[in-house]
Amino acid sequence: MLGKGRILALGFQHVLAMYAGAVIVPLLIGGALGFNGEQMTYLVSIDIFMCGIATLLQLTVNRFFGIGLPVVLGCAVQAIAPIILIGQEMGIGAIYGSIIVSGLFVLLIAPFFSRIVRFFPPVVTGSVVTVIGLTLIPVAINNLAGGEGAKDFGSLYNLGLGFGTLLLIICVYRFGKGFSKAIAVLIGLVGGSLVAAVLGHLSLAPVSEADWFHLPTPFYFGAPTFEWSAILTMILISLVSMVESTGVYFALSDIVGKPLDKKDLTRGYRAEGLAIILGGIFNTFPYTGYSQNVGLVQLSGIKTRKVIYTAAGFLLLLGLVPKIGAVATIIPTPVLGGAMVAMFGMVVAQGIKMLGKVDFSSQENLLIIACSVGVGLGVTVVPDLFKELPSFIQLFTSNGIVAGSVMAIALNLLFNMLPGRKKATEQELEIHHAK
Repeated sequence: MLGKGRILALGFQHVLAMYAGAVIVPLLIGGALGFNGEQMTYLVSIDIFMCGIATLLQLTVNRFFGIGLPVVLGCAVQAIAPIILIGQEMGIGAIYGSIIVSGLFVLLIAPFFSRIVRFFPPVVTGSVVTVIGLTLIPVAINNLAGGEGAKDFGSLYNLGLGFGTLLLIICVYRFGKGFSKAIAVLIGLVGGSLVAAVLGHLSLAPVSEADWFHLPTPFYFGAPTFEWSAILTMILISLVSMVESTGVYFALSDIVGKPLDKKDLTRGYRAEGLAIILGGIFNTFPYTGYSQNVGLVQLSGIKTRKVIYTAAGFLLLLGLVPKIGAVATIIPTPVLGGAMVAMFGMVVAQGIKMLGKVDFSSQENLLIIACSVGVGLGVTVVPDLFKELPSFIQLFTSNGIVAGSVMAIALNLLFNMLPGRKKATEQELEIHHAK
């Protein structure tokens, strides 16, 4: 039996492990869309609060939703670029209208998606995760240098602060043990911010101006609007998130020794769909299972859901106190950039690890990886490639994550799911799930 004190400590550890990744999503989106300090504080606070709600939906098992595994849900990183693009092209309302509809879509297809997981073998999921990481690296580098368009972009101060943050994270990973490694990114963010404060480049005004307490407000940024191209984009992102969550579910089921059937997966996808709908209503973002918390479950050996319930409680509490949310908004851009290099680089590494389960003796698999990663990275590096196409088409073609994901799924269907290739694909999936 775990004592209450230990459960609290383990729960807070899960919060610390996912906090940096969770708050970076609203920070990047709000910054790109020009939100003011008050709006940014709300965005971060409600994001953390809704992470708690989303996690509770997965923990609570009933006939309709909840997978019942020790899973922590957070904002989907792959949604960052599409959300920014939709906001810049169509306005804030279109972002949340598309999120709400995509959540409804996830609810409706949950029973069917649980049957088509076989269409997403490691060659697809690994390629998608690799593309996600690679397309986000430029964002990290821009922030490390001070933020795109900054007057002091690439200054020695920005580079020193950004690379100093990255070096601190690396040192924690190298010399730290156990729990400290789990919060290396958070240590880096705090350390970099303290250096900026000592040098007089950190303003505490947003924290002093923030309220001590607030309640979530539906449609805080205005009524949602519904643009079909934005909706289709967000539906595609939700599908990618479902694929990512599927990997988290199977990893946790293996750790806790609980085999998953189609009904379990259906309830898990429905919980995710409900979380996405609530995210749209309360002006946050799509949610997905966080793999870093899977590592904590394995590292600690504690598999009880009580710990995750405690983590969800901490998230709810933190989200109701805007002053805590405001602290995250004052982190200097170069510090965020340095942390993002490590975080997004780890996404790439995770994708490569997943691709390690692929049969590389198959030339078809090599071509799937080559084309999906090539297209995803190419579109990211040369964003004007499709500038002559209509703007609604560019929502799909100018986003490297979406372009790379579609390429991976389509080529896998072409090479591995046609008659004569089906048997080999099923064998690869059985090996993947066994691992």
